[in-house]
Amino acid sequence: GPDIGVDTTASPLSAMSSTPVCVPKPLLPLPPRTEAAWQLDELLADLGHTQSKLAAAEQGAGVPTKSSLDNMLDSLSRDLQELGIMAAPAGVCAACRKPITGKVLTALGKTWHPEHFTCARCRRELDKGPFFEQGGQAFCEEDYHQAFSPRCAYCAGPIREKVLTAMEQTWHPEHFFCAHCGKVFGDEGFLERSGKPYCHQDFLALFAPKCQGCERPVTDNYLSALQGVWHTECFVCTECLTGFTGGSFFELEGRPYCELHFHQRQGTICHGCGHPVTGRCITAMGRRYHPEHFVCTYCLGRLHKGTFCERGDKMYCQPCHDKLFV
Repeated sequence: GPDIGVDTTASPLSAMSSTPVCVPKPLLPLPPRTEAAWQLDELLADLGHTQSKLAAAEQGAGVPTKSSLDNMLDSLSRDLQELGIMAAPAGVCAACRKPITGKVLTALGKTWHPEHFTCARCRRELDKGPFFEQGGQAFCEEDYHQAFSPRCAYCAGPIREKVLTAMEQTWHPEHFFCAHCGKVFGDEGFLERSGKPYCHQDFLALFAPKCQGCERPVTDNYLSALQGVWHTECFVCTECLTGFTGGSFFELEGRPYCELHFHQRQGTICHGCGHPVTGRCITAMGRRYHPEHFVCTYCLGRLHKGTFCERGDKMYCQPCHDKLFV
């Protein structure tokens, strides 16, 4: 059968995250860091991390959450600077284009706020799990397969792992099976008919011509006769099952016969010699005779129709009949 190809789909990527290190840059000789300074530093990182989440609430609640948060961050930054602490940004978020001052996520060659690295279709955050990249965008596993994975010609579902290619279509390997018996194809492959795949056994049973003798499929050597095809070993006399060595046969009711059994079926066997009557024929007492075999039972002289006498099931010429029985 046709070749079958197997491939695999794309593998997920993993986002790598890192936490920036706050580097103190004193304007004056640094005083000892206080507990308040540490708390402010942690608060700044947490606020940076949750900034975009609170921005979504701003639209629903109708309050200036974003501007209030920006004011808080600016105030905290000034307080830290007065304490002699400078929080260096870890980069610019590829989604919101703002500096990243808290946790940073690195993926697709860019930096992101973790909460801004989301699936391009469903917008679910991707910072804690695998993701798939397509066209410079990130997708969760489900949306990637729904949008980009090849489809199975049988179930129309996305193919997530191994892909089988056959008949110019793609299939789940477990869904490429015989259209008649439902068995998955083995090493023998498949045969195609009207856009459907079949195993060899079912293909022959369904579509191969049938032998007129045994009704089994004809696949190799065959004879064409009597408006059908035959296995060479099946084209024999219907009565005695012998082959036709001379190459000739007789037909009766669509079946082949040798000469003897054809005439026997037709009732054209000579009652005298037991051989077929193919030429001139004499019929008497419901029987047929070669003319030379239509003779007197006693003297064996040839009889003529209308000039013989019957006695039992035998025939006699008039002189022999009178001599024997009168």
